[in-house]
Amino acid sequence: MFETFIDKLRNSTYITLETTPSRSAQFAPTIEKIAALGLDKLVDGFSTTDNPLAKLKYNALFAAMKLQDRFGLPTLATMSMRDRNRIALQSDLLGANESNVRAILALTGDSAHYSDQPHAKGVFEGNSKLLLDIITTLNNGTDLAEQKLLAPVQEIYPFAVIDAYAKSAATLQKKMTKKVAHGAIAIISQPVYDLENARKLLDMMAEANRENNGNCVLVLGYFPITKLRTARFLDENVPGIFVPSSWVEALEAASLISPEEEYRVGFELSKTLFEELKALHPKIHIMTANQFELAKAILS
Repeated sequence: MFETFIDKLRNSTYITLETTPSRSAQFAPTIEKIAALGLDKLVDGFSTTDNPLAKLKYNALFAAMKLQDRFGLPTLATMSMRDRNRIALQSDLLGANESNVRAILALTGDSAHYSDQPHAKGVFEGNSKLLLDIITTLNNGTDLAEQKLLAPVQEIYPFAVIDAYAKSAATLQKKMTKKVAHGAIAIISQPVYDLENARKLLDMMAEANRENNGNCVLVLGYFPITKLRTARFLDENVPGIFVPSSWVEALEAASLISPEEEYRVGFELSKTLFEELKALHPKIHIMTANQFELAKAILS
């Protein structure tokens, strides 16, 4: 399963869909919604998020296992440095490995300041590069203290993330290069809304690979926008994302006509962008905040 997944990542069209578990003891409703829409037939794999914004959700590793068991498609399980120290990270990776959860998206994680759990504290023993290093050591048959594992892991595939935009291109390049140096086989960008932006990221990835003699793949993040307030929020409040003024202006004009027109304009802009990105570089990670009907409309 994972060998085919990684081959598609490196040599073919590669489309994954993000899922966000809910604050619930059941992940089954999300799985059933995906099945009802037939989304498993339209993507190469899924991802699961790890308590984004430090808000309590169903566990990402267990969610990944359930998606894989139901659909037979690889799932990229997110792990952040916020909630675990290095012992817990290694322990979770070993347990997940036997359950065939072997693609890991390494994040530093959002601050516990945003949590819905009063008095929650972040661990943050290191940033995402430490998690990438942990995966490398486990793949080499030892733990982080260089103690040999009694039974080796099945290969773990480490993924990382990068901003889609920064005022300083040099700073963004440096971050990407470091993640390649720490063993990431693929780096997923924040959502991209401009082809020129996508081309610059591809150039940065090529340079990062040259500096490290690497073979890391850039995966373009994609988040469809169908509301003016979403476009404004992403552009003004989310670091690492740039929404062109043309999108904001088009949605603003449409919103003055009707909500339906606003949605239509946003969907058309988003659908066109998806097709353009796919033509440029068919490695795309779709994020829709669990709006799976929208994901199906974009993919159909």
